[in-house]
Amino acid sequence: MRAAIFNGVGKPVTIENMPDPTPGPGDVVVKVGACGICGTDVHSTAEHMFAPPPGTPLGHEFSGEVVALGSSVSNLKIGDRVAAMPMSSCGVCAACMGGHPYGCAQVGTKTGGFGEYVLATAVIATKLPEALSLADGALIEPLAAALRSVTMSRMAMTPGAKVLVIGAGTMGMATVFWARRMGAGKIVVTARSQWREALALEMGADQFVVSDDALAQGVNAALGGMPDIVFEAAGAPGLMAQAINLVKPRGVVLAEGGCMQPDQTIPFIAMCKEVCIQFSGAYTLNDFQVAVDAMDRGAVQPRSMITETLPLSAMPAALESLRGSNRQCKVMIDPWMQ
Repeated sequence: MRAAIFNGVGKPVTIENMPDPTPGPGDVVVKVGACGICGTDVHSTAEHMFAPPPGTPLGHEFSGEVVALGSSVSNLKIGDRVAAMPMSSCGVCAACMGGHPYGCAQVGTKTGGFGEYVLATAVIATKLPEALSLADGALIEPLAAALRSVTMSRMAMTPGAKVLVIGAGTMGMATVFWARRMGAGKIVVTARSQWREALALEMGADQFVVSDDALAQGVNAALGGMPDIVFEAAGAPGLMAQAINLVKPRGVVLAEGGCMQPDQTIPFIAMCKEVCIQFSGAYTLNDFQVAVDAMDRGAVQPRSMITETLPLSAMPAALESLRGSNRQCKVMIDPWMQ
């Protein structure tokens, strides 16, 4: 099979031939139908501290069709279409039994979605209903990540809450999608340019404010006051400090952008405002199911996040193009596209 392989920081990703995967007892082999390029793919392959080992097949936002079963798999069958959590775990600890394998002491990653076939852990794979395409299925992982973040903000997400989302990428747009469905009042998105204003409004935002020197005034005017909750969804240095400055006193800052560089804040500002700062890092199995169910019921606005679908051969160039200024939101890779 063909797969996109990380060769080290500063070296190009290459498409290589490698053996087809063989399932372990609790695994399934998935014929990949679609896999999204994530911001963590872009950033981790450029950062020595967070880079995967050379030789790692990339891709974790994938969906596809089950084509082989491990000996102990009972919840799936050949032909099932699934979106799978890209990880492995022990399967028997309290975290695993509670549907939260990310909290398992033995958690590991299972990447390789930028390939023709990939291994997935059967018990943390979610079946896709007939109404959803495999491209829809590849959106479930980022939707689940944003759902986890919005769920964590529930202590402040009271009906009518004023919400600010910093960043108009996939995480930001998915956060708007869920905040709208969880009782937010006014939702404002801010970013450095207006490229994704129409998408933000389609996903449920009320207004889009370009980030500039008058950002606080623009946000407060659009929301009718300071935000109760600020979601930092872009992961760039300086944005946590910006979020703390913008949120109301005793408000909530939810960090979901995943900045991979050293960053500075002034804790005294957060202390004086008594800001609650919460980080969201992953998702639960239930988050995957809720995302699937929402789209199955007709909430298909996330499809608009897909801005381009490319063949596997184009993945390395697409990854490099996303490192600079671009107008993409979610680039999908179809390993079988010619």
